[in-house]
Amino acid sequence: MTYLSPTSPITNEAEALKAARASAISIFIGVVVGVIGAIWTLTHPELVQAAIAQATAQNPEAGQAAAASAQFGMYFGYGMILVQLVLGFIQWRSPNKIIAFIFLALIVLGFVSTAAVPLMAGVVPNMPVTPIWQIALSLVIMAVQFVLHLTGLKGMKKLDQLQMDQAR
Repeated sequence: MTYLSPTSPITNEAEALKAARASAISIFIGVVVGVIGAIWTLTHPELVQAAIAQATAQNPEAGQAAAASAQFGMYFGYGMILVQLVLGFIQWRSPNKIIAFIFLALIVLGFVSTAAVPLMAGVVPNMPVTPIWQIALSLVIMAVQFVLHLTGLKGMKKLDQLQMDQAR
């Protein structure tokens, strides 16, 4: 498992491929987290309904918009899980730097938005409070994914270098 570390040396093509596939492992971690979130949302519909009811009590039009947004958000989330799963398989079969860079950018965006949640709770009235343990867990998972993508990029670079050397 040393090939999952971005600091470990890569000496041959097999190690380079394993390191490159770390990017796919990171994507699959995101799929697992997404599936857990989807299952949690499906098994706790009362929390979504409570948020919609709160929005409706304040403003009936906002309640309708909140209900539509919640429904769209759930379907969008399911679609993103499927897209991640497909990209994970593509990344596993043929590691691609573009996919890794896209996911690195998304992880950075995730870091910023997750870190902003406590700040937003103090600014936005009636925003549901996210427990600090959830925020911390999300940040740790994203940090692991970030490191795995960096390892994947290192493996892809070495794989390209080894293949170019063989071609000469």
